[in-house]
Amino acid sequence: MKSKISSLSKTEDFKNLLNGRKISNPYSTIFFKKLSSKSRKLLNVSFVTKRKIGNAVKRNKIKRRLRNIMNDATKTINMNLNYSYLFIAKKNIYDAEYKMIKDSIFKDLTKVR
Repeated sequence: MKSKISSLSKTEDFKNLLNGRKISNPYSTIFFKKLSSKSRKLLNVSFVTKRKIGNAVKRNKIKRRLRNIMNDATKTINMNLNYSYLFIAKKNIYDAEYKMIKDSIFKDLTKVR
């Protein structure tokens, strides 16, 4: 199932997601929750990298990796479109291999039901 990915833009959406459920792995923390203002046809996913992780080049590389993983996940995993997702990257995600990050995130996304 391929669905269009959109990003969250409102501050209150981010605050509501932080009050939702979460799953952690060694590379990221995933917050997810049903939002009332969300469209059922779009997958709302946002990526956050803190400034402690590194400079802008490193942070953007992490976001590109996570965005690519989510594109693969929408093609292979039957994801719940009722939820909105927030990915917060951890410090060791930059040095990790792409395959290890992808496997751990796929494993966590299959738990979300």
